[in-house]
Amino acid sequence: MPQAGDQAPAFQLHDQDGTPVSLARFAGRSVVLYFYPKDNTPGCTVEACGFRDEHSALEAAGAVVLGVSADSTASHRKFASKFNLPFPLLADVDHTLAEAYGVWGEKSLYGRKFLGITRATFLIGPDGVLKQVWPKVKVNGHVAEVLAALKGKAPAADGAEKKPAAKKAPAGKKVAAAKKAPAGKTASGKTAAARQVPATTAAPAAKAPRAAKKPVAAKKAPAAKKSAAAKKPGVGKKTAPAKKSAAAKKASRK
Repeated sequence: MPQAGDQAPAFQLHDQDGTPVSLARFAGRSVVLYFYPKDNTPGCTVEACGFRDEHSALEAAGAVVLGVSADSTASHRKFASKFNLPFPLLADVDHTLAEAYGVWGEKSLYGRKFLGITRATFLIGPDGVLKQVWPKVKVNGHVAEVLAALKGKAPAADGAEKKPAAKKAPAGKKVAAAKKAPAGKTASGKTAAARQVPATTAAPAAKAPRAAKKPVAAKKAPAAKKSAAAKKPGVGKKTAPAKKSAAAKKASRK
């Protein structure tokens, strides 16, 4: 795929009306050459309508819009008529132009592999040199990116990637500062409070064994009562000799 700063590959193809369109025809003007996979598909329709809605602004910025796919001129004609597209759609049926710009290759859809066009856009300057390349286009917001690039307000591809990183850096610093503040508080006050908590909890821990000794003493008291009850059988032993003495008296009387 050619990159920004490279000479744009020349071409001549027929549009939806069968009119030949060449890059040399637009010398001295900027050209927005966008490749899309297929006519009348959801993503390609949204993209085409986006270029349609901003076509006046793109022309005012000095640019010509050209759409390219591998569909036939008849397919392009239906597509352009259905959505009132005001710019040419080039029929790259044998995908020669797509190969020259490096957007023809293997694709995958629902597990099925096939050859087709990858969605990409090339901004060609008035001198025929590529000013900017969007190799993997996301449909939403893409036309605004192209228009901003024409007006000189959009950064290069590398700059566009660096902007989110710059936003994340301040966020990271705030998080780090937030983490350090609680750390300082815990070092000054919370650690001292944490040392006092074990001191207060140690006192109830010492009382616990004393309270545990009381049930032991209570258990010994019933044991003493049992020993007193055990002495009662001794009274039975004293009555037994009394009965024997009565029997002895009877024997003496006889």
